[in-house]
Amino acid sequence: MHVRRTTARRAARVGVLAAGPLALSLLAVGPADAHGSMSDPVSRVAACFAEGPEHPRSAACKALVAAGGTQPLYDWNEVNIGTAAGRHRQIIPDGKLCSAGRAKYRGLDLPRADWPGTRLAPGAHTFRYRATAPHRGTFELYITKDGYDPKKPLKWSDLEAKPFAKVTDPTLRNGSYVFDGKLPKRSGRHLIYSVWQRSDSPEAFYTCSDVDFGRSANAKTPLAAAPGEQQIAADAHKSTVSHAGHAEHAGHVAAAGDAAHASAGGGNAPAAQGGQLAETGGDDRTALMALAGAGTLAAGGTAIVLAARRRQARDRA
Repeated sequence: MHVRRTTARRAARVGVLAAGPLALSLLAVGPADAHGSMSDPVSRVAACFAEGPEHPRSAACKALVAAGGTQPLYDWNEVNIGTAAGRHRQIIPDGKLCSAGRAKYRGLDLPRADWPGTRLAPGAHTFRYRATAPHRGTFELYITKDGYDPKKPLKWSDLEAKPFAKVTDPTLRNGSYVFDGKLPKRSGRHLIYSVWQRSDSPEAFYTCSDVDFGRSANAKTPLAAAPGEQQIAADAHKSTVSHAGHAEHAGHVAAAGDAAHASAGGGNAPAAQGGQLAETGGDDRTALMALAGAGTLAAGGTAIVLAARRRQARDRA
């Protein structure tokens, strides 16, 4: 009888230990989204957000709002493709590079020469990428070829074939990735295209930064400015993505209290990702499936414990 009770207790402990870690690991599964945008030279979307989504100053930013509304600007750090996995040229069509092919950000693709720009000079430059949710990955910066015409839709062939700057896991300093590069010789109006491909996910982020080498071509082109921390914090509640590092609501879907909200369609991240979760590449059911699996394991562990207790009661009798 003593042997039976000992065996039952061991079985119960094994069941709990086996179910516990697996349940916790599955509960931890969920969309962990990275977000960010180039701040030096500042990207189009960040520059227009800095002007103010409701009342932008420049004609180009006003045209962006007219084309797609103000939400793209409040979501300035989310020009992404959740399942890119390095296939940038294959999945982003010509003419839609700045929006990453997403209709939500179509205003960024407007061909015009008056986008707010950043003054640059050829040679060494320190680049900054504001990361509202930092993650491991590689940055590649491309620049337009000589003869680039900003009044025409941007095509892949307008960019140099190889990046002029490339860095993996750069230093994160005061909320921004900081890395050095060397700008090639250029004159007049150009564009720098950035690709941030995460290494912990297939998700990638894209930016277009309008730059001016000399400003001689159009002295009236407005200067671009990056949004400040105060503005980012003040307008965060109007964004459909979290500036703390995870998709709003759905980023915490593994928490029991948020599971019901997510299943009711309350999570914004899957919609923002085009139905894809950046971390897993699955759809918005992935986290819920993980919850169900964890619940099954937990229930299994509980059943083992209860069975052992019933066996103990019978042995005592």
